[in-house]
Amino acid sequence: MDLNRILNTIINIVLRRAVNGAINTGVNHLASKGKKPADMTPAEHAQASSARDLAKRARKAARVTRRLGR
Repeated sequence: MDLNRILNTIINIVLRRAVNGAINTGVNHLASKGKKPADMTPAEHAQASSARDLAKRARKAARVTRRLGR
């Protein structure tokens, strides 16, 4: 393996983690509608939790479809 390929691999790993973290943060922000957890009612907590669960299932489904497409 040459140096260029090693660097590209490392950069891809770092970028993938950064994008995944940003997406997760965005989903959590949208699920809570921008409110802080302390300001949310119990119903809003439940709705935000279900939205996070739905996003998690969507990520898993996307992962499975990518595996099947190989």
